[in-house]
Amino acid sequence: MANPIVQEIIEKQVLTVAKAVEDKIDEEIAALDRLDDDDLEALRERRLAQMKRMAEKRGRWISLGHGDYSEIPVEKEFFSVVKASDRVVCHFYRENWPCKVMDKHMSILAKQHIETRFVKIHAEKSPFLTEKLKIVVLPTLALVKNAKVEDYVVGFDELGGTDEFSTEDLEERLAKAQVIFFEGESSLNSRSGAQTRRSVRQSSNADSSDSE
Repeated sequence: MANPIVQEIIEKQVLTVAKAVEDKIDEEIAALDRLDDDDLEALRERRLAQMKRMAEKRGRWISLGHGDYSEIPVEKEFFSVVKASDRVVCHFYRENWPCKVMDKHMSILAKQHIETRFVKIHAEKSPFLTEKLKIVVLPTLALVKNAKVEDYVVGFDELGGTDEFSTEDLEERLAKAQVIFFEGESSLNSRSGAQTRRSVRQSSNADSSDSE
């Protein structure tokens, strides 16, 4: 049986926390009560303006190809792509299993993070870019902001060193580089609830990375 003194202390702490929460709620209700019709209308107009700006921004993103994971067919188009969008994640790939794993994660994130352009380019058909950007290991993601490559995700080393990494692992790495918008909880989890972490592994005989 619990010590009566300890029990009393715990009860007091619980009551203190509950009172603080109640006071905070009361303050927020009081603040709303103090708003007159003009204040409410001003809030409404600001909210509508914000929604309009976001809708315009989303429309522009979609017109640039955001929301889809697409391939850059020739390397000279890489420059127009990175100049058109503020944030681009470009997958340098070849036809191998590790790159197919990355493709599947990139395809998922492209739909979840419309603020960023997700593309791929065949490394062996892009000799100028691979030399200029020093691409050696495949897959490599070039993380581009404001038309400048600012970071790389090389192979799977930063993703647990295995092809069984989750989409959330990659999402968090891209957020760390500030190439996607991220507020601390995976956008995948916020849309689908508490799910098991994704893995796109479909084979047991794959390497974790490959070099040219």
